[in-house]
Amino acid sequence: MIAGDDRADAAIEVLQTLVAAQRQGEAAVQAVIAARLREAGCDVRDHDYTPSDVPVIGEFAQDFARNPEPRRAVVGSIGHDPSLPSLLIFAHPDGEPVANTESWRHDPFAGEIENGRLYGWGVADDLAGCAAALLAIEAVAAEGRPMGRAIFASTPSKRYARGVAALLHDGLRADASLYLHPAESGVGMREIKALASGQLEFRIKVTGRGPDTTEPGHTAFSHQAHNPVDKAFAIKSALDALATDRAARIRHPKIEAVVGRATNLHVSRMSCGEMKKFSRIHPVAELGGALSFPPGETLDDIKREIEGAVAAAAVADPWLADHPPEITWVAGTTGAEVDEDHPLYRTASAAVGAVTGAAPFVNAMHTSSDIRNPAVEAGIPCVGLGCLGGDLSQNDRHDEWIDVADFLAMVEVTRRITRDWCSGRAGRPTA
Repeated sequence: MIAGDDRADAAIEVLQTLVAAQRQGEAAVQAVIAARLREAGCDVRDHDYTPSDVPVIGEFAQDFARNPEPRRAVVGSIGHDPSLPSLLIFAHPDGEPVANTESWRHDPFAGEIENGRLYGWGVADDLAGCAAALLAIEAVAAEGRPMGRAIFASTPSKRYARGVAALLHDGLRADASLYLHPAESGVGMREIKALASGQLEFRIKVTGRGPDTTEPGHTAFSHQAHNPVDKAFAIKSALDALATDRAARIRHPKIEAVVGRATNLHVSRMSCGEMKKFSRIHPVAELGGALSFPPGETLDDIKREIEGAVAAAAVADPWLADHPPEITWVAGTTGAEVDEDHPLYRTASAAVGAVTGAAPFVNAMHTSSDIRNPAVEAGIPCVGLGCLGGDLSQNDRHDEWIDVADFLAMVEVTRRITRDWCSGRAGRPTA
């Protein structure tokens, strides 16, 4: 934790200032961040971009092309010794659209503190990350020691904003990267995100045919139909078999240690027909599902396996053989991992241990975490960490909060990682 009441109060005030700026929206938050970076002596630039124009590597989303709204990332850097390692720190300033604030017990934009928690709109998603990065950059800048380049990128992220990807595709590079975001697992600073599974979401359309009748009710004729519900269950059975097969042959010890398998697949939605028309057989059924996969597999690998399972089920059914199901790929991300022996992980672990007094552990269950972006987009190793937080607005909760003591620990850990990495002391904790 930050030593001294004055430093702790100053850190909390920075976070409260960002929470207050959130009332005016993302641009106001970015303006506060840019101003403080300039005051710290950083080189600061704005990066304006359009999310739908950002090239895509290792991920996709159907909705991505629907995001034509121009966005702005703010990048501040300090330290220019090319002989020493560089570090990219990133967090996102954009929160959920403000709504339903009448359900809050605390003023969403006041940063009120009660029983060790600080409340505010977007405070855990991700203003605390922005504040910790800003404070760490200010602290190492004030020390004035020789160091490699330390960069803080305040990058929009929500709703496929792809801010960090835009910067990476524009040529921003560093030797390592640190993603700051309060821990959604409920663990806080006791964990480090060093592993993110990939995920693929899909839809499958199954076509059937009603009975050959003009009667409004189909029940008496249903044996003459090709009911798409029956066909959809055949496809689901094939996907269930694929899930079982993959669980046996795809291995990753860290993920298996937590949930017993390294990969998973489920069908989460099936739809067909209309309520109140139960006597009719609808011509189409749809399934929707998702598959998680460990680092090392690619989206193309997973697509081929799903396509193979669906095709095999279709060939086994005379109707589906002539009317094959249609697969739509909805969204996908590729996984990434940093080994615990990597200098970046050792640096982060040493800082966490020095500040909290306890060795951290790897959170192996953070599917699609943004730690994947630097690794997949630009080959830059990345880990993530963050203070304890909860009741996120994005989860339709109210009175979003972060734990104040854990936030102060996050600030100090970020300062130490930045200083130790950029001064060439990777993995060797210093005061």
